[in-house]
Amino acid sequence: MVEPLEHIRAAIFRPLGVEGVYARTALYEQVFEQLNAYISRQRDPAAEILRFPPVMSRSQLERSGYLKSFPNLLGCVCALHGSTSEIRAAADRYYSGGDWTRSLSAADLVLSPAACYPVYPLVAERGPLPQGGLQFDVAADCFRHEPSTELNRLQSFRMREFVRIGTPDEIVDFRDRWKQRAVQLASELGLAVAIEVASDPFFGREGQIMAVHQVQQELKFELLIPYYSGAKPTACMSFNYHQEHFGSVWGINDSAGQPAHTGCVAFGVDRLVVALFCIHGVELAEWPHPVRRTLGL
Repeated sequence: MVEPLEHIRAAIFRPLGVEGVYARTALYEQVFEQLNAYISRQRDPAAEILRFPPVMSRSQLERSGYLKSFPNLLGCVCALHGSTSEIRAAADRYYSGGDWTRSLSAADLVLSPAACYPVYPLVAERGPLPQGGLQFDVAADCFRHEPSTELNRLQSFRMREFVRIGTPDEIVDFRDRWKQRAVQLASELGLAVAIEVASDPFFGREGQIMAVHQVQQELKFELLIPYYSGAKPTACMSFNYHQEHFGSVWGINDSAGQPAHTGCVAFGVDRLVVALFCIHGVELAEWPHPVRRTLGL
């Protein structure tokens, strides 16, 4: 069976021998950079800008509760530890036909699964929130262990998030305003979308209960885009209300001394770029003029 998006693959990606991990062409990066700049123009002037590396503290992610919710998606950084002779012996095992990876053990880093996780311990170090809370524009190269040949499901991808930290009313207002605003942004990009209540892919039996709770309380919504006629829509943005989870975990209090609530708007920038190529084609000169004007192409 031919992959439905195969007709654009050669123009935007180069295979690297692992499913869901690609080199990106100049054409792809041109659109990515312009879309990223377009997202920047939507940022609240009060937002603090932070750019994170593709790795983060293992202990911080553990404390955040990720292992309870998504252990199947996590990538851990491993390394050879020990004396010089022990490391040399482990590496040389490969050249004698052995398995050198048996000597690997976990480092104090994991691959970042989402862009917002490192921001909460940083905020906690600052003490109580100021009146009105805080806003951030964060981004990171992220990883989730879900190999797939589908171009809309990358293992290594780039995520952009606008994060809001404050009172429950401030977070709900932030999220609801962005749900409306995102539809307008999609229209400017020539993308037909729908926004629906959703749940995260929580792991295991307990995760199914967590997903039901999330849907019932409408804590997560997704902006969905069908990449081609008849396709199951792909989630390209999400609008998330974490309640007081991160505030309680990290001891972040609002100006009234209560655990802060948090929320975020997440842009799956790579998924949005793939959507643009699927819907408008790989010849930029043939894209609708309003879309080219919006992106400065």
